[in-house]
Amino acid sequence: MVPVGLVGWVVVIALVAIILFNAIKVLYEYERGVVFRLGRFSTVKGPGLRLIIPVVDKLLKVSLRTVAMDVPPQDVITKDNVSVKVNAVLYFRVLAPDKALIEVENYLYATSQLAQTSLRSVLGQSDLDDLLAHRDRINQNLQEILDRQTDPWGVKISNVEIKHVDLPAEMQRAMARQAEAERERRAKVIHAEGEFQASKKLAAAAKVISTEPGALQLRFLQTLTEVSAEKNSTILFPLPIDLIQPFLKKAERSVPE
Repeated sequence: MVPVGLVGWVVVIALVAIILFNAIKVLYEYERGVVFRLGRFSTVKGPGLRLIIPVVDKLLKVSLRTVAMDVPPQDVITKDNVSVKVNAVLYFRVLAPDKALIEVENYLYATSQLAQTSLRSVLGQSDLDDLLAHRDRINQNLQEILDRQTDPWGVKISNVEIKHVDLPAEMQRAMARQAEAERERRAKVIHAEGEFQASKKLAAAAKVISTEPGALQLRFLQTLTEVSAEKNSTILFPLPIDLIQPFLKKAERSVPE
């Protein structure tokens, strides 16, 4: 038979082990322990080995690391009545662990729901062009709104990023046509500017040639050289009378009267 005293010692040792197991808590560097004593908030303990009073105290751990939360795709109707599907990513962290547990039941779920409703609200006040072209400004506006609303919970919203904007097929086709028309417009403008600059240069060249008669003859001979380089059997080219006029005058002087 086991002695009664030995059984008592085993029971005592077991009770001490259970008490110590419930009294000793280890907190990591990124964690804080919120202590409730008899249901009332007592203190916030930092990282390391911490002791609490079993049964009387209850310690809840809260992580202070930044959380990256996906905001599910939301159906949004923009200010110009375009239906789009938008998703985003939310970055936040807990600054006040006691508020995160006391002021809101589940700060992760509450922050996610608040981000979804705010995303629909803010994008519903923006045009599609603003959503596509000024995404940084919308992200900043969302961050300020969410940070202001989560501040009583001890949660700090550090950044909000819109990840993807899913446009309807007909809107994608319309934007493709618009982009093509814009490219054609730019091409025509560039071509017109080139023609205008070329005409100015030709006008300046014509002015120089008109003041120097010999320049016109040199240009004519250069053109003949360029044409003769081509593989043509017959070349018809108008001959300016100015080129043969000196020869005609010389022939007239040589004819006896």
